[in-house]
Amino acid sequence: MSTKENAAISQLLALLEARYALRVLWALRDGHAQTFRLLQDSVGGITPNTLNTRIKELREAGVVSHGSDGYCLTLSGQDLLKRLSDLQAFAAKWQLGQSKKAAGPAAAQPASAEAASPAAPAPSAPDATPPATPPSGSDSQG
Repeated sequence: MSTKENAAISQLLALLEARYALRVLWALRDGHAQTFRLLQDSVGGITPNTLNTRIKELREAGVVSHGSDGYCLTLSGQDLLKRLSDLQAFAAKWQLGQSKKAAGPAAAQPASAEAASPAAPAPSAPDATPPATPPSGSDSQG
């Protein structure tokens, strides 16, 4: 990637990384204009001050506009969301994987606990071999 391309992606990511920016865009994805209050409810948990700031930044970036009916995406904003639309499919697959991952260790935990019981004498083994590095108070704790 060229320096110019890196600068462009960095600038876009900085805009989208701002707290609630993607949520504001996502709330407007259906194409219906939303009033400030409706948009605040759609985003959820956003303060009026933060929403005001995000709207201002997104308007300056040319992805959100304000008309008589409220806030909506510009053509550029619609294009951006079209390019991000694969996130919804990815998120569904990712969440399913996370659920399976979370269920896996919980189901395997009793087996792990049983496996740990016979290995209880193992902690005495390090006493027979000196540690590779001397223990220190603050360095050994993360």
